Amino acid sequence: MGIFGLFNKKKKETLDQGLEKTKQSVFSKLTRAIAGKSKVDDDVLDNLEEVLITSDVGVDTTLKIIERIEERVARDKYVSTSELNGILRDEIASLLSENHTEDNDNWDLPADHKPYVILVVGVNGVGKTTTIGKLAYQFKNAGKKVYLGAADTFRAAAVEQICIWGERVGVPVVKQQMGSDPASVAFDTLNSAVANEADVVIIDTAGRLHNKVALMNELTKIKNVAKKVIPSAPNEVLLVLDGSTGQNAFEQARQFSQATEVNSLAITKLDGTAKGGVVIGISNMLKVPVKYIGLGEKLDDLQPFNRKEFVESLFNRQ
Repeated sequence: MGIFGLFNKKKKETLDQGLEKTKQSVFSKLTRAIAGKSKVDDDVLDNLEEVLITSDVGVDTTLKIIERIEERVARDKYVSTSELNGILRDEIASLLSENHTEDNDNWDLPADHKPYVILVVGVNGVGKTTTIGKLAYQFKNAGKKVYLGAADTFRAAAVEQICIWGERVGVPVVKQQMGSDPASVAFDTLNSAVANEADVVIIDTAGRLHNKVALMNELTKIKNVAKKVIPSAPNEVLLVLDGSTGQNAFEQARQFSQATEVNSLAITKLDGTAKGGVVIGISNMLKVPVKYIGLGEKLDDLQPFNRKEFVESLFNRQ
């Protein structure tokens, strides 16, 4: 069993509730798209294209999904509109698996990387610090020793927030004064973590996107300094995006992936929005796996992403 435990009934309920707005929105559009039609034809596919684009799946991803359904229609000759749901579910699940999105229920910390270092990036306001706090809570709950690094020294509130999370969860936070060099904070954090035999280190970084060159230089410096302490660090560069911002999240994802090498995604705030389609689109655009999704305020509402259950929740008519 992995760090985050098995995907159980409670997690499924949280997922269903969190995706309810997106599901309702997609369904009402789908129902209109196939109204009066019994078979999938060009009209239905045109309507479906519009449904997916307006559900924030993104143009490129939508065209890819439509192309796959067209191939299936050409192969099977007759596809009933009643089968469309199941087909969408299959095609989107297979698309997500091509972006290396695994079901993370069984994910565990690799034995050969101790401590496992996660560098967290993302603009301010997307739920970055909250994601770090919830991750720290879940790792600690799994019996792991966690260290947090407050390397967003640009904003006083960022350091305060991460300290509050540290106290709440009961894990140490390494910090310096406001305006300190973020790489120096990362260096101190990793040295403390190694000295205290920590299992996981999560480092917060500044979310300044308006100055991409400065951001790029800062993240490169943090990575280089981290490697001096732990040659394999960082093991994960986790980009946090706010799912409720729809197309804005796509733009942020594009910019951050140009600034640094992102290798996993956390998409937050899905519970308050009908824009859950961004999960599919962003993963496909970046070819980076979605690792976590945020589905509510509670500590357990940050879930490891399970692609089968995600599409099941989205396209299940129950």
